[in-house]
Amino acid sequence: MRTIQFREAICEAMSEEMRLDESIYLMGEEVAEYNGAYKASKGMLDEFGEKRVIDTPISELGFAGIGVGSTMTGNRPIIEFMTFNFALVGIDQIINNAAKIRQMSGGQFPCPIVFRGPTASAGQLAATHSQAFESWYANCPGLKVIVPSNPYDAKGLLKAAIRDDDPVIFMESEQMYGDKCEVPDGEYVLPIGVAEIKQQGTDVTIVSFGKIFKEAQKAADALAQENISCELIDLRTIRPLDINTIIESVKKTNRLVILEEAWPFGNISTEITYQVQSQAFDYLDAPVQKINTADTPAPYSPVLLKEWLPNHEDVVRAVKKVMN
Repeated sequence: MRTIQFREAICEAMSEEMRLDESIYLMGEEVAEYNGAYKASKGMLDEFGEKRVIDTPISELGFAGIGVGSTMTGNRPIIEFMTFNFALVGIDQIINNAAKIRQMSGGQFPCPIVFRGPTASAGQLAATHSQAFESWYANCPGLKVIVPSNPYDAKGLLKAAIRDDDPVIFMESEQMYGDKCEVPDGEYVLPIGVAEIKQQGTDVTIVSFGKIFKEAQKAADALAQENISCELIDLRTIRPLDINTIIESVKKTNRLVILEEAWPFGNISTEITYQVQSQAFDYLDAPVQKINTADTPAPYSPVLLKEWLPNHEDVVRAVKKVMN
């Protein structure tokens, strides 16, 4: 099995699906001539041509709307945002049209569209370029939200997203595009809405997703040196949320720590905490602990940014708290 980068996994998923279905096209800023802002569409213009790999002006509202409208004429667009921070300009099309058109048309118009690009922080990009939007989009019925943590999951889930007849928000990270792992040569598709237990454990359940899942893995490795056995769950899909996998794990470990790179108010970890206490309260030996960013806009200073972001040391402290 070969080892490839996250950006290559994304490119392979899009290219493989475009070879199978001529109604699929990619549109966004710098996706064609520049091979993608993060080189996630490298070589696709040469293979598929300018009618299927389309550079746009800096107009997220415009090309998001074109994408949604084109689904009504039989197309299956992939819309790339250079960052989901810029998607705020086009969020009206995503929330008020893509998410609702199936219901508003009485089922006459499905909306098979994928909006993809990086979310959350990526180093010193400051307050307006470092925001996590998973919980924003997951709040809207009609949308599916996927946040993979590695190249293998990214390829399999993106292929599933492209084939889905509903709008999918597919969130990546600038800091993951160079990450590598083994990815099969052959065809594979991963199911949307299914979390994965990355590591079995008996003492505490740790739930996370996206690029910050690596901090959960570091914490589990450190805790293993102290004979604390952690069960690691990678959500992979935010909506639909695989709460059953989390509940069954908590029934075994009796403790739960959630790591999420997002502001602490009204986020995914808040929802998980509610659902666990409502469905598995009697199994908990300690209050659920959730770890988030500081409740401020992201700072630019690297010293402050380090304090703002949660890390594996925060996870270790939270695990020891629930163990005691």
